[in-house]
Amino acid sequence: MGKSMKYDFTTFLDRRGKDSMAADDIPVSGAEVREDFTRLPMWVADMNFPVFPAIQEHMTARIAHPVFGYFHISDEYYDSIINWQKKRNQVQNLSREAIGYENGVLGCVASALQAFTAPGESVLVHAPTYIGFTNTLTTNGRNIVLSHLAKDAEGIWRMNYEDMEQKIQKNNIHLAIFCSPHNPSGRVWERQEIEAAMDVYRRNNCIVISDEIWSDLILEGQHHIPTQSISEDARNRTIAVYAPSKTFNLAGLIGSYHIVYHPYLRDRLRRQSSLSHYNSINVLSMHALIGAYQPEGHVWVDELRSVLTENARYAYGFIRENFHGVDLAMPQGTYMLFLDCGEWCRKRGCSMDELLRAGIEVGVIWQDGRPFHHPWAIRMNLALPHEQVKEAMERLKKYVFCS
Repeated sequence: MGKSMKYDFTTFLDRRGKDSMAADDIPVSGAEVREDFTRLPMWVADMNFPVFPAIQEHMTARIAHPVFGYFHISDEYYDSIINWQKKRNQVQNLSREAIGYENGVLGCVASALQAFTAPGESVLVHAPTYIGFTNTLTTNGRNIVLSHLAKDAEGIWRMNYEDMEQKIQKNNIHLAIFCSPHNPSGRVWERQEIEAAMDVYRRNNCIVISDEIWSDLILEGQHHIPTQSISEDARNRTIAVYAPSKTFNLAGLIGSYHIVYHPYLRDRLRRQSSLSHYNSINVLSMHALIGAYQPEGHVWVDELRSVLTENARYAYGFIRENFHGVDLAMPQGTYMLFLDCGEWCRKRGCSMDELLRAGIEVGVIWQDGRPFHHPWAIRMNLALPHEQVKEAMERLKKYVFCS
């Protein structure tokens, strides 16, 4: 790294046998890693870095007390969220009444679907689309209507507001999912872009679920703007969802939260969430959030952002220089690359399945991007030590994109 780090982002952790999908699973059917290659987990969206130490410290301190009975969410939990949002996103006057626990972002999406739409109704999402949205909409019996992002002349993914409005009106849509920052493209939306999108939703009376789980993971030079901060109307029509789980790699602990200002939206969402009796916080998840959202957590996150920025710049430049026929955009946030391999595959008569298996054969465990509603796509996770990112790129150059 170019500068010294207080925290460890260089140790490559062997997570096999440690309850890790990323390390133990291969996400492509029929693919196997050759015995002479180590596995580099670069698919599912979790990180291969040691956790921020305060998280384990807070959890360990709670575990030391030998009783785990019923409990109420503590004031410290709410205060931690309020302080984090104030410092990280400049959110002012956030009250605990606006905050609600969620068993994951997708749990909140499912509750909102049940609260504000009926089976068979359509919901607008952008494509490429996070696969979790697709699965949640499908399993809840809602129709998915896609408005495709497109790259401009500078290779930056952009929304098509006219297309959004036409599809909302044609399909009588009153609920939309807005992903900010966008997964899998890595776009960090600018203020005027969010304003334009929210104007479309306002004109067509759409409730908006704003997935902002990636909001802390903004690459250097970029800035996240909360959807609810755009206008008073945006504040009142938006269900925003956040979590420390993406920022601090806590997905296995489960624990997200919503911010909802309008009483009607909040009451309907909470009522729906309560019906299953499963949307309840775990005491260790509560203490993990409190540990993560300590003031020192900002230092850890800023160092992480520096690491991810270096990884993204390196991988983007390497691919542009060496993988001719592979198109990609430089991400502005998240830790994902989204590769379009269509030209490369068509020139060589290679199928996507063959390409995916070729990468996995040499230990680069990457992810099929086609379920994200984008043909010829591969999603790659860059949240691992820089030396492993370099190793992955060299393997792909030597063994996969070598013809």
